[in-house]
Amino acid sequence: MIKHLIYGQMNRLLKLSQMEEKYLKSRFGKIGLVLHSFANGWDDSPVKREHTHAPIKSIGNSTTTPRDLETDEDVKIILYVLAESVAARLRENGFKCHVVEISVRDNALHHFTRQHKIDRPTNITSEIAQEAYRIFRATYQWEKPIRSLGVRGAELTLDHAYEQLDIFCDYTRREKQEKADAAVDEIRKRFGYFSIQRGLMYQDKLLSSLDAKGSHTVHPQGYFS
Repeated sequence: MIKHLIYGQMNRLLKLSQMEEKYLKSRFGKIGLVLHSFANGWDDSPVKREHTHAPIKSIGNSTTTPRDLETDEDVKIILYVLAESVAARLRENGFKCHVVEISVRDNALHHFTRQHKIDRPTNITSEIAQEAYRIFRATYQWEKPIRSLGVRGAELTLDHAYEQLDIFCDYTRREKQEKADAAVDEIRKRFGYFSIQRGLMYQDKLLSSLDAKGSHTVHPQGYFS
């Protein structure tokens, strides 16, 4: 549905951009020239943002794990637990994040943070978790086991703010993910956090026993700064 709307709009813009300016002016007046310029991407007016910034800078969550994490799969479980907490709070407060950041502390108390700006703002759990895991795999060399992890969504914007469409993005899939996350939020609200779990969580019941949103420290800003 969304793809058809986008492609239809693109075809109309293409036809408009190829029309003669004289015809558009005679048909629509000065606004015809404006439409022709916009269709060809000739808008040199400054970009304005109004009422899109969130009142807080970030939402993050961290936890000291029940045991040392020794494998990528161990880390993946905890990152998903934390990402579920962060994404749920983003949705709960009407925000999306432009940046995903992770915090890592090994069992020798060495600590570091890494972040990356994503292609489009999100509050989808799987997108935040996958980006957090990608950052971890790209930066950690497993010199020591891990004792503490954190995930943060930063550069927040309001979830109803306008955003630039991407013709390569599968908006139908993202819409389904958003609806699935909303359904999970509602189920957990009614029946508790552990009433619905990802299959990943059954790989290690100890690690997946964390309810990061309900019982662990939530950091609006301070932990990562």
